Amino acid sequence: MTRRIGLQKADVAVADGDDAGEIAPDLAYRRLLMVNVGLIGRPDCGDRGWVLVDTGLAGSAGFIRRAAAARFGKSARPVAIVLTHGHFDHVGTVEELASSWDVPVYAHPLEHPYLTGEAAYPPGDPAVGGGLMASMARLYPRGPIDLGGRLRPLPAGGDVPGLVDWRWLPTPGHSVGHVSLWRPADRVLVAGDAFCTTAQESAWAVALQKAEVHGPPAYFTVDWARACDSVRALAALEPEVALPGHGRPLRGPVMREALHRLAQGFETDAVPNRGHYIDHPARAEDGTAYAVAPRGSAPT
Repeated sequence: MTRRIGLQKADVAVADGDDAGEIAPDLAYRRLLMVNVGLIGRPDCGDRGWVLVDTGLAGSAGFIRRAAAARFGKSARPVAIVLTHGHFDHVGTVEELASSWDVPVYAHPLEHPYLTGEAAYPPGDPAVGGGLMASMARLYPRGPIDLGGRLRPLPAGGDVPGLVDWRWLPTPGHSVGHVSLWRPADRVLVAGDAFCTTAQESAWAVALQKAEVHGPPAYFTVDWARACDSVRALAALEPEVALPGHGRPLRGPVMREALHRLAQGFETDAVPNRGHYIDHPARAEDGTAYAVAPRGSAPT
């Protein structure tokens, strides 16, 4: 597979139990099996004072509610749910939570076909190798789901609804409408799956959660050239704290050095040696990113 960039001295923030672990002012996260969700807002912000970023795997709603209650108060609902993208491990509870909390859901317009029942994601690619998670890629759900009238487009100017200090950044490649969230004031980054801090293709690595800066999950990445551009754009921001969708949140100069090394050597360190989407990217421009599939179906 590809060379992984490990970290030995980075400050790693870890959340234990049902509570969300704070990793920066106003930012906490909760790890849910193999994926992270972000909770942005002060602990005392109360009802409609915070934003949930992504919603984890199906069956995670109770964990997310408990983490939110512990941080913001028992009855504190978010003002919005923001999706970095719509893969199954990031939208597993979005319909349930959006309905029970009565909140809008924001995503990049290029992700909307996956969230309105119109199109499924391209099939996962087990040919990328790297471990059990990759070998099972064609079994993972690829949608679509239908959020109906709750779905909203992220504002064109980069504003994040409910978060005056944050910006959303286009970081396509892993999916056509993938976004990351950025707070310039203290250089805090919510990366989604633009890059990982674990080798997500390997079930063993996912279980161990050893900190290492790694490219996006290879088995679902559909455009490697744009994924490379996205990592390079994020590295150029010089983040102080990074919360990925997979792996542990990291901070400090060691993390930045590793992210720069990934950006500089992306073609050899992140792009797999083989895989369908290396030579045949799935893109919105030609429609290859959107496949018609029944709701909740598995790829063929």
